[in-house]
Amino acid sequence: QVQLVESGGGLVQFGGSLTLSCRISGIIFRIYDMAWYRQAPGLQRERVASITNTGTTNYADSVKGRFTISRDNAKNTVYLQINNLTPDDTAVYYCNKGGRPGTDFGSWGLGTGVTVSS
Repeated sequence: QVQLVESGGGLVQFGGSLTLSCRISGIIFRIYDMAWYRQAPGLQRERVASITNTGTTNYADSVKGRFTISRDNAKNTVYLQINNLTPDDTAVYYCNKGGRPGTDFGSWGLGTGVTVSS
């Protein structure tokens, strides 16, 4: 069974930075494309960044230049570095399968909350 554990969120000021982590167990991590998603209050979950199993990255237009996704296959962990945070980044952040949109591992973690104060 896949388990995803996100961490690193918190309350930060406008313009601040955070690094989120997501450790995954129950899969052969290195063969999967991975992605970070977020869900803001009252909105649908959206994909913000993805990384293929070979390290190619892609970002939503709203976060390009501010978010950086990376992975450590030895640690079964995917990271999201977030810079220049704005209140619009306030959301719960999740990791899950990347690749074709709409696919996931069949379960989701609890996510990690990011709140940006103005």
